[in-house]
Amino acid sequence: MDRVECAAQDDRNREFARIVGNSPALESVLELVQLVAPTDSTVLVLGETGVGKELIAQAIHNVSSRYERPFVKLNCAAIPTDLLESELFGHEKGAFTGAIAQKIGRFELAHKGTLFLDEVGDIPLALQPKLLRILQEQQFERLGSGQSHQIDVRLIAATNRDIEGMVARNEFRSDLYYRLNVFPIQLPPLRERRDDIPTLVEHFVEIFSRRMRRPIHHIPPETMEAFSSYSWPGNVRELQNLVERAVILAQDGVLPNPLPTSAAPIAPLPSIKTVPGDPRPAEPITLRDSERALILQTLESTGWRIGGPQGAAVHLGLNRTTLIYRMKKLGIERPLRRAASPDDFMTDEVPESSAGL
Repeated sequence: MDRVECAAQDDRNREFARIVGNSPALESVLELVQLVAPTDSTVLVLGETGVGKELIAQAIHNVSSRYERPFVKLNCAAIPTDLLESELFGHEKGAFTGAIAQKIGRFELAHKGTLFLDEVGDIPLALQPKLLRILQEQQFERLGSGQSHQIDVRLIAATNRDIEGMVARNEFRSDLYYRLNVFPIQLPPLRERRDDIPTLVEHFVEIFSRRMRRPIHHIPPETMEAFSSYSWPGNVRELQNLVERAVILAQDGVLPNPLPTSAAPIAPLPSIKTVPGDPRPAEPITLRDSERALILQTLESTGWRIGGPQGAAVHLGLNRTTLIYRMKKLGIERPLRRAASPDDFMTDEVPESSAGL
């Protein structure tokens, strides 16, 4: 391999190298990435918020034959419903009120390359048939135009939602789901790859200490133990944010523990089958029970205040909307009482979306 080829290979591997860790769970994912990347097959990346779905999509593109072509991204949950069709397929001048010029859509921008659709579960039902058609026929029309355009795009989709459950509830088209689910990759949450936590902590410490020009010379064992034993409901993104906070708070080059006291490991809860005097050991609690207990404990410590600088979301290192989403998913309801401020009321918000690994 000559020097030019070696340089190109280094460029392709650079993003792949950003995926930090060597736990068996992560290695299994990377093996799947290596298998599917050389093909043009559609990939569906599944996983909780903050596990690094976008990094996996970028890695697939980087080790594919399309690596020199565009890698175009679109977060479907971040675009208003009435504008999403235009973002995907583009529009002609005058197609609708405010369309003062022609717009090229993301599919057209990704021609010969890869299109990454994040939060694909948020695409409205009315728009799903048009997405299905472009996947099947590799053709589309801009809004306001009857002319078909042929494209060559490799699609990678991602979601943190239960798509199969949405299909069962008729909230997502089954034919589109089957078309997206050609090669699914399930990313493990951070709590299932705890072996990677020390490596990730050191990685983020290096990044933020260099960026802020605050050298960190020592990570105390108790700080690393706190990181390793925490449940990380926000996954790698939450870890990254808390390491950044710790670097800011560091004194004399020593990394402090940025986790709130309410986030300390929780003592095992007794099983509902435990009976006093029963010699049989209690069944261990599930990860869901542990997460629910942690959120409840934090809410109690903040007086059930969710938002604001003293709210539970800040203590847990989560966005306010993400915490509300987790509470609903875990069946956590506020005790009936009079609210003291607007932040004490829950709303029908959904978590913000992004990616990180």
